[in-house]
Amino acid sequence: MLGTPHTWRYGTGKFSIFLASLLLACCYSTAAQSTSDRAELNDAHFHLTNYIQQGTDIRDFLAIMGTKVGRVALFGIPLQQQWSYQNSGDFAPTYYLQTDAPLYYYSFTDAYIAMAYRSLSPEQQARIDPMITGFNPADMYAADHIRRVLQTFPGVFTGIGEFTIHKEFVSSKVSGETASLTNPALDRILDFAGEVGLIVLIHNDVDAPFPKEGAEPLYLAQMKSLLKRHPNVPIIWAHCGVGRVVRPVNQHTAMLASILGDPGMRNVYFDISWDEVAKYIVASPESVRITADLINRYPERFLFGTDEVAPPNQEKYLRVYYQYEPLWNALSPQASEDVRKGNYQRLFDEARRKVRAWEAANPRGHSPTPVAGGPASELP
Repeated sequence: MLGTPHTWRYGTGKFSIFLASLLLACCYSTAAQSTSDRAELNDAHFHLTNYIQQGTDIRDFLAIMGTKVGRVALFGIPLQQQWSYQNSGDFAPTYYLQTDAPLYYYSFTDAYIAMAYRSLSPEQQARIDPMITGFNPADMYAADHIRRVLQTFPGVFTGIGEFTIHKEFVSSKVSGETASLTNPALDRILDFAGEVGLIVLIHNDVDAPFPKEGAEPLYLAQMKSLLKRHPNVPIIWAHCGVGRVVRPVNQHTAMLASILGDPGMRNVYFDISWDEVAKYIVASPESVRITADLINRYPERFLFGTDEVAPPNQEKYLRVYYQYEPLWNALSPQASEDVRKGNYQRLFDEARRKVRAWEAANPRGHSPTPVAGGPASELP
């Protein structure tokens, strides 16, 4: 962007802000790189808060990270579990499986995460990559929400997610229209992510629960089509498409390999977060070998994440990391380094740089260019 007519159009003051933003992002990346180099892992998937928007204080969480964890992609949960007295009486549910009451989108989570991040010192902030989650992916205005968050809290966010399209037991509980991989609202979100440089973390089960034997995974073709429609957006497919009861499909690694080997989906990455995923990977020496063979073939395309939610201590926080010990031992030294640390640094550093540059070129109050896929939104 440096030196383009679009950048220069707003004058030397605007260019100074732009340059200062890039320098700040560079300093943050340098500090984060130093911390990450000394650490054992980076975490690409962490929830600071739970389904009732409660969680660990961000300073307490930094202490939990300690020197073991270098950097973390940090977000809340975009859905709030309703406490319906008609459904559960005096019992206050804290998880979506504890009640039949619906879930609803809770946009304040983004402001909460931003303010928690801003309460930290620059050195502490360098270790955290906040993510925007508080939007409804079935809403054509969702991209406008993301823009508004970036312009209200410049210098904070690196990407969007984890957000959910198809998830067993969750999708059917969400109030309003059900999210879909074919909804233009989702394309509008990803178009805008590509414009800004945001990294995207998406949860989408590759199949429905309890599928028929031998049937093609229900959402695989739709997911591939979505990924190919947005080749310039770095997309992390959470949990390799696995769910709580959506088990790895037959020939799951072959399915992943078909995506990883497709030149039209070079923008696609997988995280191996969640203990539900880990239990399948480390189930046997054979499952470890098959997984390690795939990762050793494509070491730059996988990231480690915990998927922990508001952990009280480091033991709880890192339990998934230690669960993967057989996998770490089976990977080549370079592949292990890439999955645990290097791929995170590369992807999130690049996203930070691009997002800070976009924010500098599009400050709040600046008349916005149209959000991709629709008319410009008017900010208050």
